[in-house]
Amino acid sequence: MILLRSTLYAGIFYPISLLYVLLALMLLPVGRPAMMVVARAWGRFHRFCIKYLLGQKIRIEGELPDGPFLYVLKHESMFETIELLCIFRQPAIVAKAELTKIPLWGRLAVVHGVIPVEREAGAKALRRMMQAATAALKQGRPICLFAEGTRVSHGQRPPLQSGFAGLYKMLKTPVIPVALDSGRLSPRNSFLKRSGTITFRVGDMIPAGLPRDEVEARVHAAINVLNVES
Repeated sequence: MILLRSTLYAGIFYPISLLYVLLALMLLPVGRPAMMVVARAWGRFHRFCIKYLLGQKIRIEGELPDGPFLYVLKHESMFETIELLCIFRQPAIVAKAELTKIPLWGRLAVVHGVIPVEREAGAKALRRMMQAATAALKQGRPICLFAEGTRVSHGQRPPLQSGFAGLYKMLKTPVIPVALDSGRLSPRNSFLKRSGTITFRVGDMIPAGLPRDEVEARVHAAINVLNVES
C-alpha cells in the first residue's frame, strides 16, 4: 500500500506541478501578485495530494500569526516548504541560493519573494539577504527560516547555522519557533511516503534583543521538541 500510494502521488503531483509552473511563467509580466496566487493554489493542490493520495493529515498545535515575525522551523522534508504556502498568505522563505538558479522555477521563486542565502558568501551577499528580509517585514510578510540548514532525518538535531543569529540581531523582531515531524512519514531522499499525521508544534514566542547564546539555545530546543519525544 505504501508503494502504491507513493507511486500515485509521484505520478500525479509532479506532472501537474509542471502545469502550475507553466501557468506562473505565462503570468510573470503581472509580477508578484500573480505569483502569490499561483503559489498558493499549488500549495493547496499539494495539500490535496498528501491527504487523498498519501493519507497524511496535518495537525497544528498552537497559533501561527500571519504577520511580520521571524519563524524558525525544523526541516525534515519537502512537505513543509510547500505547506508554508497554505499556512501563510505571503511567506518570505529563506532558501539556498542554488534553488533560485534552477531553470524556470528559480525565476518564479525570486519573483514570489524567496530570500536567497549563500552559505559560503561574503559580506556583500549577506547584506543583500538582510535587505531582502527587512523589506519583507516592512511589507507585513512572515519570514520563514530553516535555521539548521538543509533537511535532516527525523531525530537528528544539528546546530543552528550562523545566519539565524545575524537575522535575529538585525531584524529586531520576535522569533516564533516551530517543531515538526514530517520526516517520520516523508523521509528526505526517499520515494516512499507513509500515511499518518504530521504535527506542527508552535513554541512560545521569543522576544527580540536576547543574547546570542540564549536565543539560539531556546530556538534549538523548541524546534526539536518532537524529536525528543519520538
